[in-house]
Amino acid sequence: QVQLVESGGGLVQSGGSLRLACAASRSGFSLLSMGWYRQAPGKQRELVATITSGGSTNYADSVKGRFTISRDNAKNTLYLQMNSLKPEDTAVYYCNAQFPSYAQWGQGTQVTVSS
Repeated sequence: QVQLVESGGGLVQSGGSLRLACAASRSGFSLLSMGWYRQAPGKQRELVATITSGGSTNYADSVKGRFTISRDNAKNTLYLQMNSLKPEDTAVYYCNAQFPSYAQWGQGTQVTVSS
């Protein structure tokens, strides 16, 4: 049983920055692949970035060069640093933990970027 709690969302102007955090209540966090996904109104949920237990990262083309995913295994926390935000980044952002046999999702945090 793991709980994922996202935080750090909010309202920012275009060009601004936010840092999202996902706190996981699970020992062995370091063994999990983690990711950030987002869903905008009227759109399907899409992958933003992932990070493996070994630290390898992957990003959607739309956020490359602007977003950085990282993890602090000692704190069981996943981060997403978002810079140069655009109105197109407006969405609910979800934290994901990939267990060997199932995936766990957080409740999401709203990010709104005004133009």
